[in-house]
Amino acid sequence: MTAPPNGTTVATAVALEGAESLPVIQQAVRTFAASFGYDRFVLFSASSARDEVVERIYWVEGDWFGEGEPVDSDTYVRRCPVTRHILEAREPFFWTKTTETNGELYRVVRLPRGRGIHGLQIPIFGPLGLEGAMSLGGERIDPSPTARVALSVVAGAAFLAARRLLEAPAGDGIGALTGREREILAWTAAGRRQGEIAAALGLSERTIENHLRRIRKRLGVATTAQAVRVAIRMGDIVA
Repeated sequence: MTAPPNGTTVATAVALEGAESLPVIQQAVRTFAASFGYDRFVLFSASSARDEVVERIYWVEGDWFGEGEPVDSDTYVRRCPVTRHILEAREPFFWTKTTETNGELYRVVRLPRGRGIHGLQIPIFGPLGLEGAMSLGGERIDPSPTARVALSVVAGAAFLAARRLLEAPAGDGIGALTGREREILAWTAAGRRQGEIAAALGLSERTIENHLRRIRKRLGVATTAQAVRVAIRMGDIVA
């Protein structure tokens, strides 16, 4: 494997910033990551405020499970338990998957060695804390600090570009949140689960769920994390 020149990292990140379609993002990441031995990719939005970490998968590609089977968002999340480690991570980390007699074994490792599929998971943080991640995998990867830092820069740029293109933007017709909706969304932004919010406010979990559904509709977004970001931008809640 031959690592690309240092300037290629910046050039790739700049190209991603101006990408106007998901295929352009995918090709830029494929080309850059191939130099480090990666041929499997997952890019997704995430939130530590939800029981399910992964909110929306923007891109999944490659033979993740070594069987040639198609991989979609459901199968990836169900079969890749290492994803939840991003809730504890503050920086990119390596992982290894091997096939044992009793099934697949995923481990977070300091440095990947030996047989199996190895990978790098890159959490992406913003004003709300954890906002997304990219996972890259391959059978013979470059685990050097140079590769890890370069891929982290490119993964961050790819995530921001994909989010800009794929997440529903806030329109001019955004409706104002009620006081109760702002309160519930503020609790959610603080990392509280629906059950905790319900107990604190003396409401049922179903009521909290309904409030969040109305909030998303009112703000014209698809996910609660998007609603939080829009509400912070509009000044309805504080980051």
